[in-house]
Amino acid sequence: MSAEVAEKEFNIDTVDNAAASPDVELPWAELGLKQNEFEEIVKILGRRPTAAELAMYSVMWSEHCSYKSTKNHLRQFGQKVTEEMKKDLMVGIGENAGVTDLGDGWAVTFKIESHNSPSFVEPYQGAATGIGGIVRDIISMGARPVAVMDPLRFGAIDHPDSQRVVHGVVSGIGGYGNSLGLPNIGGETVFDPIYQGNPLVNALAVGTLRHEDLRLANASGVGNKVVLFGARTGGDGIGGASVLASESFDDTKPSKRPAVQVGDPFAEKVLIECCLELFKNSLVEGIQDLGAAGISCATSELASNGEGGMRVELTDVLLRDPTLTPGEILMSESQERMMAVVTPENVAAFEAVMAKWNVEYSWLGEVTDDDRLIITWNGEVIVDVDPKTVAHDGPVYDRPYARPEWQDALQADTFRGSVNAAILPSTGDELKAAVLELIASPNMCSKNWITDQYDRYVGGNTALSSPDDAGVVRVDEESGLGVAIATDANGRYTYLDPYAGAQLALAESYRNVATSGAVPAAVSDCLNYGSPEDSDVMWQLAEGIRGLSDACMELGVPVTGGNVSLYNQTGDKAIHPTPVVATLGKFDDVARRTPSGWRPDADGQAIYLLGETYDELDGSEFANLRGHLGGLPPKVDLAKERLLGELLINASRDGMIDAAHDLSEGGLAAALNEMVLRYGVGARVALDDLCERDGIDAFTALFSESQARAVVAVPRSEEVRFNDMVGARGYAVTRLGVVDAESGALEVQGQFTATIDELREAHEGTLPKYFG
Repeated sequence: MSAEVAEKEFNIDTVDNAAASPDVELPWAELGLKQNEFEEIVKILGRRPTAAELAMYSVMWSEHCSYKSTKNHLRQFGQKVTEEMKKDLMVGIGENAGVTDLGDGWAVTFKIESHNSPSFVEPYQGAATGIGGIVRDIISMGARPVAVMDPLRFGAIDHPDSQRVVHGVVSGIGGYGNSLGLPNIGGETVFDPIYQGNPLVNALAVGTLRHEDLRLANASGVGNKVVLFGARTGGDGIGGASVLASESFDDTKPSKRPAVQVGDPFAEKVLIECCLELFKNSLVEGIQDLGAAGISCATSELASNGEGGMRVELTDVLLRDPTLTPGEILMSESQERMMAVVTPENVAAFEAVMAKWNVEYSWLGEVTDDDRLIITWNGEVIVDVDPKTVAHDGPVYDRPYARPEWQDALQADTFRGSVNAAILPSTGDELKAAVLELIASPNMCSKNWITDQYDRYVGGNTALSSPDDAGVVRVDEESGLGVAIATDANGRYTYLDPYAGAQLALAESYRNVATSGAVPAAVSDCLNYGSPEDSDVMWQLAEGIRGLSDACMELGVPVTGGNVSLYNQTGDKAIHPTPVVATLGKFDDVARRTPSGWRPDADGQAIYLLGETYDELDGSEFANLRGHLGGLPPKVDLAKERLLGELLINASRDGMIDAAHDLSEGGLAAALNEMVLRYGVGARVALDDLCERDGIDAFTALFSESQARAVVAVPRSEEVRFNDMVGARGYAVTRLGVVDAESGALEVQGQFTATIDELREAHEGTLPKYFG
């Protein structure tokens, strides 16, 4: 029995009707509620819920909206915080997006979220509306969106369904983001069979604002008017992300896949400009975007965050589909909609802005002084709830978790122990073949086929973008003030060690921001995991949150917001735990940014490797190529990461380096290849000193994924100063070789020479081969 059927039988189920008919059977299970949760709703209300109330509670108490399985763990992000970490934090966890002070009256807001399940069901619209939703979170803080990013994870590159998902997702992101006029400045793309039935489509947006333009989501001021504006409400996405993202796909269960939301980027572009004019003229007291859970979320959160209650007439909502029932209107996740609170004095000015931008709106009700959210249908009360019980005081579970029985055996299965050492590449020809194989592999190949479908430079403020280590955007044209952002995760590492894997994700993201020259300042995370009802998965999640919160405290960067995406599994097969970490850094002047490769005018510059290399191949991309996953991921040393970051930032700021690239997946081999191909400029390097110092062979030097390392290009005139700075801090450094603009090749002396054409053919041919 659906909510629609229930309402038609009740002929609009009013609160009075619910009180008078306690024994009516309601479809709470079909709407995703557990029996104990339905019983708790009855207890809260003192009666059975109406069909409309049931719709509201079902979406707001879903895993996606309520964080009921993770709330107790996520509190660590607010607890493990020092005063130093809070000094630039203007808005933290709990609002639509975190806000960080940039200085000079400027602030930046950014957030990353998931749109995983909708993007599997309908890849184009799922990915497109993921961009739209995260952009509206940024607008609702009073900011102008300035860039987007998209960390993506797909199934096997050669699986037939990957064609459908990859083409749809990439087109959806490009179609929506390009139409909004927002540059896509970076992200990641990973292929792994573990994501076949549960691809991960995470979306990040960043916006800038003046301090005085900051807006929060609350409804305060008795008598203030509540208005819904933007697109009309339709039947698309009813229960969409909230329900899809709160249960795993399982062929044994009846399908619970509601319509995926349908986006209109041109309507959103108009909405952005309309909202910015409202903010500029101080015409709204509070504002909330409509995303997951739609009007249910907007009304309950605005009222819950405010100082009073709210009364709304639902028949005043402008509809695309007049057949929608009250419950469907409340649950609809139609896109490009906002809800605001406006003083009576500003109503006329608000309407003038709507008319200017040709945006439809409807006045739904007003703020009250009775701490109740009351929703009527033609004057009859169909919802009468304490909004806090809907928005914030839902169920919280202490899910059982324990270290899996198989974890010890997994960690004991090392790569070195699993292969005959004689079959590992050792001669120059073998090493060259292995490097070319690595850089052509799905995860290490060029992602230009994807990123070339995105506009990276629209707006004129992009200073760095893919394939550089971080995306960089200018905020203020006069001073050059700007921000850098990088997103990273390694599900293989996190599968081997969930605690260390989450820390490695932060370390790489932090390192990528530092290589660009920016000072890391804030973190947003998207925690993608399987079902929390599986104790193995819940252990991975608990360890991941613990690891990430500990690492943020040690590196001194606060988590300002984020998202948890659970039930990413098909049947009992969960994805690898994939905590995607986005780090934001500050630039005083983006003119001082450092690209990730050397330019033609860098001929003769010295190439240095910062950091030490160990025999760390477990979980590596080379091990992945050989079909192995076991052992322990590379060791995390956050003190070294912080020191390396300081060295990279100081060297960039003081003009000591002209290029910098972190070492992570694929190790030194991948980094050297990407630095050479960035501008098509060759290099000569030797591994002898590195191998002697660190006690390793050439294979390990090239393919180990030891952390806290970076390759930099140093002008000859700066070598003494650079070495003095690094030596004074006691950081390991090795001179590998020189930039050679004439050679047209990457020469690893004594081992092999690969021409730039050979490297490019291997690196850039993979995605076009599979996707056209």
